[in-house]
Amino acid sequence: MDNFACTNTIAFQFFYQMELQQLKNMAIQVRRDVVKMVHGVQSGHPGGSLGCTDLLTALYFKVMKHDPAFNMDGIGEDLFFLSNGHISPVFYSVLARSGYFPVSELSTFRKLNSRLQGHPATHEHLPGVRIASGSLGQGMSVAAGAAKAKKLNNDSRIVYSLHGDGELQEGQNWEAIMFAAHHKVDNLIATIDVNRQQIDGPTAQVMDLGDLNAKFRAFGWEVLEMKNGNDMENVLETLELARSFVGKGRPICILMHTEMGYGVSFMQGTHEWHGIAPSDAQLETALSELILEDAADY
Repeated sequence: MDNFACTNTIAFQFFYQMELQQLKNMAIQVRRDVVKMVHGVQSGHPGGSLGCTDLLTALYFKVMKHDPAFNMDGIGEDLFFLSNGHISPVFYSVLARSGYFPVSELSTFRKLNSRLQGHPATHEHLPGVRIASGSLGQGMSVAAGAAKAKKLNNDSRIVYSLHGDGELQEGQNWEAIMFAAHHKVDNLIATIDVNRQQIDGPTAQVMDLGDLNAKFRAFGWEVLEMKNGNDMENVLETLELARSFVGKGRPICILMHTEMGYGVSFMQGTHEWHGIAPSDAQLETALSELILEDAADY
């Protein structure tokens, strides 16, 4: 779709099929939303949001079969679960721009009585949000359970999830990873954002994650490497390859290598922008780098 400022009043097809350049443009628009949202309340998490923008844009505007009318049971739809809930700005932007709620509502991010809490919550009944995800480490369990439920219900659609690499320091993940392999939950595609940064510094210094590829394989998963999660072509190619393994007996893990803060030069590649907001001048610089003809900012 060419109109980025869409709302759920539009008569949607059941899922989007944007072409490559449209996806790239949408990713720029989403990044503009992210920096504006965090700047607007001087609070939030821009770094990881910017790094994961291409994946969420690809999922919601190309890959997933989903309905912005939103039914919580998700029968007959692909489902997405955000485990690293602090990157809510990118999640909210993609949901709004794919029609789940008005784009204008992005201006309420983290404000009093807003449905757009700092971490996604179900209490506000925000369309598109299926789980509260503030406490790290829980999303893998939920995604594995949802995928298992689809198999039990003979629902052929896929469950997608996103997790931070630092989040894998939580032990609950590995119980869920073992569960998914044991029960052959082969309709689950879990993506790990391997930006090697977390709030306190590089993951290698905080608690080294070791060889994640070898670890997931040892737990019985199919593992794919997305070499550049900030390149839309690579994102699409890897997601398509991941889908080819669905139904073959193993849950699927994508190790997605990204750069925290991607798209904004002064935010890139450092944990320092994990959870701070840009100043007025920094916002102006960021928007000047995120160039988009006919940008539809809220």
